[in-house]
Amino acid sequence: MARMYSRRKGKSGSTKPIKKEPSAWLRYTPKEVEALTQKLAKETKNSAKIGVILRDAYGIPSVKIVCGKGITQILREKKLAAELPEDLLNLIRRSVKIQKHLEENHKDQSARRGLLLTTSKIGRLTKYYKDQGMLPQDWTLDTKSLRLYAE
Repeated sequence: MARMYSRRKGKSGSTKPIKKEPSAWLRYTPKEVEALTQKLAKETKNSAKIGVILRDAYGIPSVKIVCGKGITQILREKKLAAELPEDLLNLIRRSVKIQKHLEENHKDQSARRGLLLTTSKIGRLTKYYKDQGMLPQDWTLDTKSLRLYAE
């Protein structure tokens, strides 16, 4: 299938091997992995960074295989998850960066198009999260509060 905006096809990527149980060489129990996740979340790390740290520093290939639930689900149970989903927050940060760039460079039309595409992605994602119940139905993103979310 072609990409949404570029009419090009994507490159194939690698996939994780399908496993049901953790490897025999893994020395962490599910409770220890949850405690590590909780500790890293209190150091204001997002879920993607937590996964990378657990993989690289602790040798935990997949939290979902070890614990039976993902990092964001663990953080939600411990009430450490952010109020906005991580991917939506990253898109909002990108939008703020492009807006700052456009304030200095008024004639940058490709950046203006990038801002348009980013805001449309934000709109689609908020619609999805409202349908899933992860955002309240009356939640709206106004341009004044954009910079507050990015900080």
